[in-house]
Amino acid sequence: MSREREEKTIRAMIAIYCEDCHQTRGELCPDCTALSEYAQARLGKCPWGENKPVCADCTIHCYRPAMREEIRKVMRHAGPKMLLRHPVLALDHLLRERKPAPARPARNASTNADQANEHPDADDNLPLPGSHLRD
Repeated sequence: MSREREEKTIRAMIAIYCEDCHQTRGELCPDCTALSEYAQARLGKCPWGENKPVCADCTIHCYRPAMREEIRKVMRHAGPKMLLRHPVLALDHLLRERKPAPARPARNASTNADQANEHPDADDNLPLPGSHLRD
């Protein structure tokens, strides 16, 4: 799957979740916007590039624990609805789930993604969902 398709899939899932759970229409709430931006930033640093496995099969956990839990909630809610709302993206994801995860990328191929894996949030200045409510 191309990184572009992966980005579309996660944006679609977050949109479904936000619309259903936060009663938004057409645009994301601030928390879901922050989550979407975070997910896109993580995808941009994925060391697998075009060979990225589905998140459930990934051996590198690049999300902060709080963000990982948020994205899990989104996926649990939106995943089943993807077949009706975005069937091509959903079927592609289901097919990729059946493929074995690729071997972990070599560390000697020094990229921003490798550095991100060592310290996943070292360069992350993105806020956690709901953090705007605490100010």
